[in-house]
Amino acid sequence: MVKTQTDHAFVSLVERIEPRLAVALAAGYGPEVGREATRDALAYAWEHWAKVRAMENPAGYLFRVGQSKARRYLRRGVSFPPVPSPELPHVEPGLPAALDSLTSAQRVAVVLIHAEGYSDREAAELMGIRRGTARKHSERAMAKLRTALEVTADD
Repeated sequence: MVKTQTDHAFVSLVERIEPRLAVALAAGYGPEVGREATRDALAYAWEHWAKVRAMENPAGYLFRVGQSKARRYLRRGVSFPPVPSPELPHVEPGLPAALDSLTSAQRVAVVLIHAEGYSDREAAELMGIRRGTARKHSERAMAKLRTALEVTADD
């Protein structure tokens, strides 16, 4: 099979944005739904390549596509399974429930900024929102997490 220039351009896009897209969607919707939504968003990108290729921020657009696709997989219940303490002793056991109590936007912002080390600007670009909005989601999420996990400034 001969690869075309379109194939190479698409592969380049996927290599560039897939890791960030997967993290953001998993943060928003849990690991299983995030994985499926990422696949669906990338399939959409291929099907609509001419449109996606011309975009200034294809990652932000595909994040939105992934959010829409995630709704199809969502079930009532917990997005983040409990952490089995012996397997991951360095993870706070209350963290999954605390993350699940956040809004999707707050969860995505706090994971991208505080867990993955993205800047406010990078998180905002991926989420398709303004920098200040991403920062505000992160700040509110951190405040809720501190309260839920009973963390004080002295801890």
